[in-house]
Amino acid sequence: MPRLLITFQLLFCLSVSIVVADETTVDFQKEIRPILSQKCYKCHGPDEAAREADLRLDTFRGATEDRGGYKAITPGNHSQSELFARISSESDDDRMPPADSGLQLTPEEIQAIKKWIQQGAQYKQHWAFVEPTLPKLPMVSQADWSRNPIDLFILAKLEKENLAPSPEADRNSLARRLYLDLTGLPPTIEQLDKFVNSSDPQAYEKLVDELLASPQYGERWARHWLDLARYADTNGYEKDRPRSIWPFRDWVINAINNDMPFDQFTIEQLAGDMLPDATTDQLIATGFHRNTMINEEGGIDPLEYRFYSMVDRVATTGTVWMGMTIGCAQCHTHKYDPITHTEYFAMMALLNNADEPDLFVHDDAIEEARKKTLDQITQLKSELASKFPPAEGEGSEEERRKRNLETKFAAWLKSRKELARHWQVITPARMTTNLPRLELLEDGSILSTGDITKRDVFDLKFDLASFTQPIKAIRLEVLPDERLPAQGPGRAYYEGRKGDFFLSEVTAKSGEQSISFHEASHTFGKISIGNGTAEAANVFDGDGSTGWSTSTEEGQPHHLVLNFQEPVQPQHLLELQMIFERHFAASLGRFRFSVSTEPGIAKAVRLPIDVIDSLAKLNGEPHEELKATLLDLFLEETPELAEARKPITKLQNQLASYPTTMILRERPEDNPRITHRHHRGEYLTPKEVVEPNLPAILSSSKSPPRNRLEFARWLVSEENPLVGRVTVNRYWQEIFGRGLVRTSEDFGTQSSYPTHPQLLDWLAVQFTDKGANGLNWSRKRLHRLIVTSATYRQRSTISADQLKKDPENLLLGRGARFRMNAEMIRDLALQSSGLLSLKLGGPSVYPPQPATVYAAAYGSPKWPVSKGEDRYRRSLYTFSKRTAPFAAFTVFDAPTGENCIVRRDRSNTPLQALTLLNDEMFLDAARAIAQEELSEPKNDREIVSEMFLRILTRPPTDEEVTALVTFKKEQKERFESGALDPKQWTQLKTATPELAAWMMTARVILNLDETVTKP
Repeated sequence: MPRLLITFQLLFCLSVSIVVADETTVDFQKEIRPILSQKCYKCHGPDEAAREADLRLDTFRGATEDRGGYKAITPGNHSQSELFARISSESDDDRMPPADSGLQLTPEEIQAIKKWIQQGAQYKQHWAFVEPTLPKLPMVSQADWSRNPIDLFILAKLEKENLAPSPEADRNSLARRLYLDLTGLPPTIEQLDKFVNSSDPQAYEKLVDELLASPQYGERWARHWLDLARYADTNGYEKDRPRSIWPFRDWVINAINNDMPFDQFTIEQLAGDMLPDATTDQLIATGFHRNTMINEEGGIDPLEYRFYSMVDRVATTGTVWMGMTIGCAQCHTHKYDPITHTEYFAMMALLNNADEPDLFVHDDAIEEARKKTLDQITQLKSELASKFPPAEGEGSEEERRKRNLETKFAAWLKSRKELARHWQVITPARMTTNLPRLELLEDGSILSTGDITKRDVFDLKFDLASFTQPIKAIRLEVLPDERLPAQGPGRAYYEGRKGDFFLSEVTAKSGEQSISFHEASHTFGKISIGNGTAEAANVFDGDGSTGWSTSTEEGQPHHLVLNFQEPVQPQHLLELQMIFERHFAASLGRFRFSVSTEPGIAKAVRLPIDVIDSLAKLNGEPHEELKATLLDLFLEETPELAEARKPITKLQNQLASYPTTMILRERPEDNPRITHRHHRGEYLTPKEVVEPNLPAILSSSKSPPRNRLEFARWLVSEENPLVGRVTVNRYWQEIFGRGLVRTSEDFGTQSSYPTHPQLLDWLAVQFTDKGANGLNWSRKRLHRLIVTSATYRQRSTISADQLKKDPENLLLGRGARFRMNAEMIRDLALQSSGLLSLKLGGPSVYPPQPATVYAAAYGSPKWPVSKGEDRYRRSLYTFSKRTAPFAAFTVFDAPTGENCIVRRDRSNTPLQALTLLNDEMFLDAARAIAQEELSEPKNDREIVSEMFLRILTRPPTDEEVTALVTFKKEQKERFESGALDPKQWTQLKTATPELAAWMMTARVILNLDETVTKP
């Protein structure tokens, strides 16, 4: 071969190799998948029903299959790829996406796809669905800047972009930043001085440890979790009535303060009731999924809205522990992620087997308070006999009192004894219902659990073969039980009173013969909603709209007695049918039947059942113990002592009640709830039954979870590739203002690509690692790692180079600076003013807000402003009404509790400034600051300096001092001249011009942008 030709060939090969070497490989995860996901998957993705032209572009197989002589993608050859031809076509008719979709590709995107096809069109599993592995720590040139491995990942990216990290922030800024991030409160002047003036080289690390150990740490981070848990103090929807679930909020605070590992934190909230020997705290934890809304509108189907609660629970679980929009598959197969419509309902089935009772939370302090009150009641009851009015006639007052008491008691006892008869408890041989589960208890009573409807029917069959005499009457006891709403005896939980019931009809059969009732009576009857009475005879009048109820006496036993028109012979089964029909679900929760064979008309007697039984057996005078019991009962109802009993009634009304909280309880094995696939996600279109399971994309296990506890454990296992990344990303977002993945609620194919993917994986692996070098799911250790990094400690001011190359601070070359959340802003004002109460836990409180806010809600409810320290509790404890959220919080983008919120919006509106200037709470804070500053002799410049330290955690500049001193003098002159009337503000009614002027000055500082911004 001629030398010239050889040389030419060598040069050509060299040039080609250079071109190939220079050609960068297209990153499918970062560059191509986002294009396909955003522009193509809606019509050519996982959803079969929405798929156009039977073309699937979310899998390599679908994109490269032969389509009758052509392929959408021919790897290595863009000119033979129909996909490229379509996206690059100049014809509106041929070009994809269609012109009317509004999803056109940019020239850069078209070239990226062309290049990717030429390089082989390699598909990769979506990065978030791949189990994270521990990456190697990157090499950096400025290694001495790093304080821990986080900094190496950050610095490597900065150096790649020819950017330098910012210097460390000053100590005042660091103190403010740390206190706000770890406790949600600014430091006091004393706390600030201690840190700023410390010569200890470990002062910063020691402060971090001190704040992590603070009780306020749990409160600060509980607020973040409650956003995810969609916590609120009301039921939502139209009526939006109050609910008691604040013990769950307290559980979250305590769990975080105790640094409960996040995996255990997860398991207890999703399935604490299913743990062996579940504790009260573990039951309270299951309130996480009881935070769903409850509709109390008249006429609703309770099962439909329970279904909607399940829809919410599936979506929330997917968001919180998987970072996926699972809820999008409710109505159809997910259009972007590989989750089918059927898989959605299989995942619902994992969560769908729990009942939803209330739990009474026993507390030592309440126990003590109750004991004290009960002792007082007992003492007053013991004095009732001595207050009985004396009889007319001879003898001393005491003799006449005793004589009158004995006479009246004897008459009362005789009347009760005449009514008492022997009753024998009967238990059903068979029990069936339309839906609820009936369980026979040891005492012969029956407990109803499971789902209920607006028309429940209980069919009970009793074998009377043991009786030798005909049955003359039947007695129905309705019994309280802690497992029932408001302790029962009914199961009403919405619309009507909690614990109420409405027995519409009772029918009886013996053999094939219907049996009629007559002569009915009850110990008490009242209907809470609607017209009419609760007469005992209503239950056999053939009218389903009338019935018996014991409304207003929930938690107390009562009974109803029905006499048979003709005695019932015991040769046949006695069949009883009970119908509970109302415009809301209101069937019985616990009840018991007894029968009597004694002649005569049986009557209901308002006495305890055991006392009735004792009286029925009594021959002659009662023994002393029974007589004492009967005397007490007489004294508690006789009209002669009505006035004397008023103090007792008052104490009984004041008796401290145990708080309740809403929990989950797994249903018994013999009563599982069946889950169906619902066509188009609609409640009224149930289709085939689905078994509990995970989406196939997420489960490679041979034994996938089959119940709620197994599912909870899977979520925090190595088999879930998402939980570590999703969790650390949310914590990163809380501290730095945005996550390493911006779409912290969505890690699916529509998600944004991580700014630092290796750092995300490193943190995820470290967080979930239970080994000696791992963080073992510890929030506190993760937060300590983050806030002790050099990355976190950087100054937040922006350089010209950063403004040009990284204006959004995606590379984290400076400290994060962003507006604080709503609760933190209010708490900062209260802390700065010295008003803040640090009382932990307890029921929600009502700080002041404009009355019109609450009045606009359904029913125009009142907002009972709290007194004393409750007025100044941390914002975490503010009563949260879903349909009328606390105004000052809404202004600063706080959520309503209706949905799971992963990242709050951060808006900037004039209303925010007006709130800081005029809201009553901020005016309270401004006055308290001014009063505190004037409590000791100081000159004006000293006062301004201290106000700055209180509110902004830094000393002011000379210019700032001069400006504010001038402002204060101007305000004082205006008050003195009458140009401003202090009486315009409640907080200034008794203020001197000096105090009023300083209050106006504090008000200005509280309104600064710097005040509400993390430094």
